[in-house]
Amino acid sequence: QVQLVESGGGLVQAGGSLRLSCAVSTSTRLFNAIGWYRQSPGKQRELVASISSGGSTNYADSVKGRFTISRDNAKNTVALQMNSLKPEDTAAYYCNARNLLSKEFWGQGTQVTVSS
Repeated sequence: QVQLVESGGGLVQAGGSLRLSCAVSTSTRLFNAIGWYRQSPGKQRELVASISSGGSTNYADSVKGRFTISRDNAKNTVALQMNSLKPEDTAAYYCNARNLLSKEFWGQGTQVTVSS
């Protein structure tokens, strides 16, 4: 069973930075895409950023220029560097991985809170 474990969330002031990490229990090379989603109370879960097996990246418009996703296949991790954080970035952040059969796996989430 594939497991994804997120870490790095916390409380930060607006304008600050956090780095989220997603540790994958199997080789990240087995997945077509790995991404970060977020969900705040009363809102739908939304894609924040994703990275393909080939290294192509995709970002939500709201985070472009502020967030950077990267993957380390040697360590089986995917990171999300978040800079210039805003209160509206406050949410639970989830790691998602989609394999070659389009099956998806989710982590338990890590909370990010940005104070104004």
